[in-house]
Amino acid sequence: MKLAIIGMGKVGATIAFNIVMKGLCDQLMLANRNIEKAEGDAMDLQHSLAFCQHSMQITSGAIVDVEDSDIVVISASVPTSKKLSSRMALGAANVALFKEIIPGIASNNPDAVLLVVSNPVDALTYLTTKLSGFPTSKVIGLGTLIDSARFRVMLSESEKIHPDDLRAYVLGEHGSNQFPVFSQAVVGSESINDNLLHRELFNKVKEAGFTVYHHKGYTNFAIANAACEVIRTVAYDEHRTMPLCTYFDEWQGVMDNCFSIPVVVGRKGIIRHLHPTLNAIERYDLQSNALRIKDNISQLCDMDS
Repeated sequence: MKLAIIGMGKVGATIAFNIVMKGLCDQLMLANRNIEKAEGDAMDLQHSLAFCQHSMQITSGAIVDVEDSDIVVISASVPTSKKLSSRMALGAANVALFKEIIPGIASNNPDAVLLVVSNPVDALTYLTTKLSGFPTSKVIGLGTLIDSARFRVMLSESEKIHPDDLRAYVLGEHGSNQFPVFSQAVVGSESINDNLLHRELFNKVKEAGFTVYHHKGYTNFAIANAACEVIRTVAYDEHRTMPLCTYFDEWQGVMDNCFSIPVVVGRKGIIRHLHPTLNAIERYDLQSNALRIKDNISQLCDMDS
């Protein structure tokens, strides 16, 4: 299993560290516009192998050096401002960056599953799908997997139950246009009610990423663990269910859009879409949020430029 990471900022470096610690591949390639940064990370991780149970080959280079990978993680991004208040603020610059790098990545890694981590992830997943020419199943955005994890953690603190025992999805945009699916949220086969307390927790979930960001200047630990969850599932063909960003022609009556929905993931990427029964509130949330997400994508991803 050959895995490559494009973009060795704080998120990319933390993903790489987790991959090495968890032994998720045999070959790990780190690529960055600043090649010395990638070389430094590779050397540092090589020095960690003596403490790991699973050895691997760790190399580094430029983005054009990434070839024949099974999985390519794309965490490349323009620098962020300390005053960042919306992921969409990164949109125009990251769209330009992706237009520059995605065609080459796709050409050099024709059999890879592409995992998009950079923000705004929904628009960039759409753009990556279009620019790469890959099947939609082979381009995955990390999307609301991280929001769903945050939601489970906050609910677990309220319910006094381990977060891994809760099933509660946040769907839609990894951003303000997301919504919880309370009608399908359960713990031990008991429903998790849509009440005022749980709605307040969800509102905190929507702001959680920026809360962390404004405290420490970036987010990296949880997002890296979420990425490794997807990587492991693809690498080991685990057929696990996750809320992830994908382009689709139609889902639950929404046409031609790209955001997080429940999917089954395995070695070939997204194996199938799941179609939970939504209640009236959730159907309204889906339709209204989908319109705003599509508008954001249309504004950012002008494929003719």
